[in-house]
Amino acid sequence: RDRHVGRALALLHEKPAEPWTLDALGRSVGLSRSALHERFVHFIAQPPMQYLTQWRMQLAAKLLRESQMTVAAIALEVGYDSEAAFSRAFKR
Repeated sequence: RDRHVGRALALLHEKPAEPWTLDALGRSVGLSRSALHERFVHFIAQPPMQYLTQWRMQLAAKLLRESQMTVAAIALEVGYDSEAAFSRAFKR
């Protein structure tokens, strides 16, 4: 229902492995960090970076189930620099 939030969601879904920051995402959709954060929480009920982490975990879970990729390869595929970084995110 919000074109900026919709565009942010589309970008996160299209490029989950991108090293997104709130600032970069905001610039990509034409909003300040604070405005994007506020709108995202209003419409999605969670901050953009929290949403991105959950989306990456969903993608990783699917790849773990449906592919023969290693955990390290999946970590890189969904946007983590290493298997250790992926593991820390997964534990959170």
